[in-house]
Amino acid sequence: MTSQITFYMSLVLGRKFVSAKGTSLGRIKDLLIDLAPMGQTVIRPIRPRVIAARVMVNNTERLYDFSSFRITRVKGNLRIVCEDVEEVSTTYMSNVLWLRESILDKQIVDINGKKLVRVNDIRLIVIPSGTYALAVDVGFEGLFRRLGVEKIITMISNTLKIDFPDRLILWDDIEAVDFSNASIKLSKETSKLNTLHPSDLADIIEELDKATRASLFASLDEEQAADVLEELEPEAQIHLVESLPKEKVADVLEKMPADEVADILDELEDEKAEELLAEMDQESREEVRELLEYPDTEVGSIMTTDFITFPDELTVEETLAELRRLKPEPVNLYTIFVIDRNERLLSSIPLGDLVISDPNLRLRDVVRAKPISVFDDDKKDSLAELVSKYNLLAVPVINREMKMEGMVVVEDIVEDLLKKRKTK
Repeated sequence: MTSQITFYMSLVLGRKFVSAKGTSLGRIKDLLIDLAPMGQTVIRPIRPRVIAARVMVNNTERLYDFSSFRITRVKGNLRIVCEDVEEVSTTYMSNVLWLRESILDKQIVDINGKKLVRVNDIRLIVIPSGTYALAVDVGFEGLFRRLGVEKIITMISNTLKIDFPDRLILWDDIEAVDFSNASIKLSKETSKLNTLHPSDLADIIEELDKATRASLFASLDEEQAADVLEELEPEAQIHLVESLPKEKVADVLEKMPADEVADILDELEDEKAEELLAEMDQESREEVRELLEYPDTEVGSIMTTDFITFPDELTVEETLAELRRLKPEPVNLYTIFVIDRNERLLSSIPLGDLVISDPNLRLRDVVRAKPISVFDDDKKDSLAELVSKYNLLAVPVINREMKMEGMVVVEDIVEDLLKKRKTK
């Protein structure tokens, strides 16, 4: 007797199941899987267990506990036996998913391929401990199987020597994206989506229909949502901001750089922008308002106010120790900005120069004599030439009192140039 049986979802949907005596009881309509069994440590590989079946009995839909079902093969055909009918309820269930309703024929994320794919079938496995979802079929073979023409296509392909390769993706490497009909709660710890780079996840979200896009974005935690929102195209950004509750959006915007938030709000109707600003905390709100006051043609409109300055009396060793303590974002490590006792910009030091300098030197003895900077009200068209001429990664932005207002990083300059090219 074999210890395991594999089968496809398409082969059990609509199929009769019988009692131990062989009496027909009803037909299988859908299977419910448990994505995160309670009291168990999440280990790899992940194989969600089938815990219930939606069945049709005498024209009435019922929900049966799947532990009483037994699937075997008799002369190559599947036989489904229900040994003890026990109805269950999904009222108190969480982290469960209907395979037909939420996965079959739906778009899912191929985590390894970093793209959306359509599920044509689902492969399951029966082992002594239960029945588990094993993989999804996203290839032509799964589609032919669903259409009931698999044998015909196999004959044709063998005759014409045409190969239709299997396209199975293991359950570990997929993530559902439509949670509208599912009792599922994603967390940063359990969602495979958090393994994707924000730009890859943004590309996936942009391919989704608007309803699914909003549903998926709402499932992300605030930190991840902020990173993804930065990477989205403006059209997708505006749709999400306008679709989701303002409280959720405000929480996400607070995690983003003020200049990115200003760019988004600048595209909204004034009333909507004010509603979101009112929901944000005071510090974030004030930073964004300051940036919104700059005309689009000025440097201040694309600068970020997230920057770090260091007093010129600090030693190189003390500065590096402070950087380790602060653990700033990579963008704040491009250049070290040095100020004097009056908080005026003295100069800037590339991080590489700082690392190789004598640890005992004070910053004032390491800095360049003349700082390369721009005023916040300068025309931003001058930035591209400046970074190219001096090979800069970040440009300090100062006011007329020589105090820093922010900085412009090279990525923002390139992005601004690309936007101009698109509008021409």
